[in-house]
Formats: sequence, structure tokens, C-alpha cells
Amino acid sequence: MNLDMVVKMVIRRLLGKAVNAGVDAGLGAFSGRKRRRTRHAASDDRMETPAEAEARAERDRIRAIRQARRAKRNQ
Repeated sequence: MNLDMVVKMVIRRLLGKAVNAGVDAGLGAFSGRKRRRTRHAASDDRMETPAEAEARAERDRIRAIRQARRAKRNQ
């Protein structure tokens, strides 16, 4: 395979992904679905309620306990 073929193959894949993403976004907007958001964008525009903060803290605590058990078992 020469360089020209490799470049064409890469460009074709990138263009295909861009077109598919555009079609998906257009269909989502047309059907009234919410647009896709990244984790970063989703966390910027709203505050965490006390109940959500408490639930997150509990999940973090349980995760830490599990990690400690795993570390102890794997030693």
C-alpha cells in the first residue's frame, strides 16, 4: 500500500464518521430528543442537591471499602 492509498483510507473513515455524527444529530433534533452532552457540560449547568451529594458520598464510601478489601485480598 502506498502513502496515497493510506491517506485516502483515513480521510474516507474520518469523513464517514463526521457524516454519521451529523445525521445522528439532525435526526435527534428533528425527533425532539435531547442533544448528547458530555459529562463536563452536564455538570457545569446545575448545582448538586443535598440528597444527590449525600448519595454520591455514600457511593464513594462504598467504593473505597471495596477497593480496600480488594487491596487486602490481593496482597
